[in-house]
Amino acid sequence: MNRRYLQHYRETLKLGLPMVVGQVGVIVLGFADTVMVGHYDTASLAAASFVNNVFNLAIVALLGFSYGITPLIGALFARGEYEKAGREFRHALIANVSFGVALTLVMGTLYFFLDRFGQPEELLPLIRSYYLTILASVVFVAWFNAMRQFTDSLTRTSVGMWILLFGNVFNICFNYLLIFGKFGFPELGLLGAGISTLGARMAMVVVCSIYLWRRSVFAPYRTGFLRARTAVADMRRIVGLSLPVSLQMGMETGTFSISAVMAGWLGTVALASYQVLMTIGTLGFMFYYSIGAAVAIRVSGFMGRGDASNVRSGAWAGYHLLLMLAAVVSLAFYLFSDSLISLFTDDEAVVVAASALILPLIAYQFGDATQVCFANALRGTARVSSMVWIAFFSYMAVGIPCSYLLGFVFSLGTKGLFYSFAVSLFMAAALFLRQFMHASRKCV
Repeated sequence: MNRRYLQHYRETLKLGLPMVVGQVGVIVLGFADTVMVGHYDTASLAAASFVNNVFNLAIVALLGFSYGITPLIGALFARGEYEKAGREFRHALIANVSFGVALTLVMGTLYFFLDRFGQPEELLPLIRSYYLTILASVVFVAWFNAMRQFTDSLTRTSVGMWILLFGNVFNICFNYLLIFGKFGFPELGLLGAGISTLGARMAMVVVCSIYLWRRSVFAPYRTGFLRARTAVADMRRIVGLSLPVSLQMGMETGTFSISAVMAGWLGTVALASYQVLMTIGTLGFMFYYSIGAAVAIRVSGFMGRGDASNVRSGAWAGYHLLLMLAAVVSLAFYLFSDSLISLFTDDEAVVVAASALILPLIAYQFGDATQVCFANALRGTARVSSMVWIAFFSYMAVGIPCSYLLGFVFSLGTKGLFYSFAVSLFMAAALFLRQFMHASRKCV
């Protein structure tokens, strides 16, 4: 048994570590924007906090939608049906870009109501200009996500890693030039950060498209991609796998986005400190989701090969790794909190407010790691319909009311918002575990 688990650990880490590096790239992207904007001025930091948390809902929904590719293409890859995998990728790409266009229209409509969210009035000009640049990048996020999930499903997780790292170098360089107006470029402040992010996301789509088109290893998939005829049944299957995951992740993120709006009710300093801690907290989440994504890939492969005995053991091995990772992340947050916070701002009021949120941040790490593991394991089985009601109950029915109660009724402020995350994430973790055990029982 121990030997079998050791093999699972090795294979999960082999898939997961490149995704961890890639997700570190995503974190650096967020850090770069927040650090540079935070050192530009506190008003820009607060405005960026609001916009990023609003868009996080859309961005994570897009990511969740792309995750529907994994069980389908992962199973085809495991069976050696490469041309068919290419055909399914074509359908998935169309579905993902269409979903990106739909979300762009929704978020574009929301733009006209930004003054209704109760944010400090002096921030609205900054919020509006930054919002539009991020809005323009949504379709490119959907496009890249589909391509990345395709390569991840083929166990080529290093492809997304390298392209994400490229995107981050691009973004950091242009942040420096456009935020602060260096080397003859205009000083655009927060707007410059938005333009850099848009450019980076466009560049990643171009680079990934060229890579998939020119590399000979993808030739069988390209053949299937070019020969595919778009069929209603195929599109329906893709959407049926993708939409529940998107809704699950979107509702989870919605809890954090709505809490960001609540933080804005508490003032500019509270909103800025909330953004700093949420950006730091992203470190843990992205690490967890990288290992979780590896769990989904492995579970889908076992399902495709009919290897029922490894469906559960592969998931539990991933969980062991995630528990260790959550312990390391929590310890790092505790030991290095002062250094991490000082990266983002020199404003003493924001530093003090953010420091008080470290323990509430640590409080939900193990719940987050657990729900990530078993949500992804469930995704790997392709039995995803239950993810919607679990997310709705945990995040919408429990999480959001809990945020308001702890934050405002019990007067805990931003601390209450963070403690509410622990409640909703542990609730989701328990329900995803229960549902995975039920789903896997049909395979073992």
